[in-house]
Amino acid sequence: MLTSFGYGADMSQHVLVTTAERITTIRIDRPEKRNAITLEMYGALRGALAAASAARDVRAIVIAGSPTCFTAGNDLNDFVRANQGGAGDLGAPFGFLHALATLEKPLIAAVHGVAIGIGTTLLLHCDLVFAGPSARFKTPFVDLGLVPEAGSSLLLPALIGERRAAQMLLLGETIDAPTGLAWGLVNEVDADSDARARAAAIRIAASSPSAVRATKGLVRRPSRAHVLEAMRIEGEAFTERLRSPEAMEALQAAMMKRPADFSKF
Repeated sequence: MLTSFGYGADMSQHVLVTTAERITTIRIDRPEKRNAITLEMYGALRGALAAASAARDVRAIVIAGSPTCFTAGNDLNDFVRANQGGAGDLGAPFGFLHALATLEKPLIAAVHGVAIGIGTTLLLHCDLVFAGPSARFKTPFVDLGLVPEAGSSLLLPALIGERRAAQMLLLGETIDAPTGLAWGLVNEVDADSDARARAAAIRIAASSPSAVRATKGLVRRPSRAHVLEAMRIEGEAFTERLRSPEAMEALQAAMMKRPADFSKF
């Protein structure tokens, strides 16, 4: 049986949610904007996770993008509006991040094309990540006058090491799929990462649900005790940086497709 559903105020035409074979698939679907995530989409993503978490018949969750792009990260127009309107505008993305960090059911990602910013940091909360050969990972927070989010300042060094995390977070270097595999950012590189992710989800869905949740809790226990605090600290710093003149310069430069000029700061 296949079902699809929306979430009232959190509904978005760019977040497609289906459930079949005890697996909920959440697909980011805004290809004309490289799947850039708006505030509305963050609400829909949070709602999708909440609904899947509450559904007794859902045993695993798959998150994916389009065949050519996972997500280019936050919609920069929303960032500019948040800069002008204050921190309250960031409630939707922070709510999504909290839902990721507290999710008890297994979360599996299938990644094709670019995974920028939140496209990479959300993967740190996934239990399994399958990437296509075209996958590219990038965390350009410093380039935008911002700081890391989603607990990535804690989770990324723990996963790939401090030196490699600094390479991604300070230099903003793009990491290709083979490098992501070698560093431990992804589990496998497969041309059909969607099928590989679904196969893993089907296998998990056939297992004891309470044993699966308990095992995830045990694996995540060392980091989960600290990740929410890391996210709180990051959130305060992120909001402060988003309001800064440096961030406004960087965001306007990105929207105008020119290099940012930080020489006057």
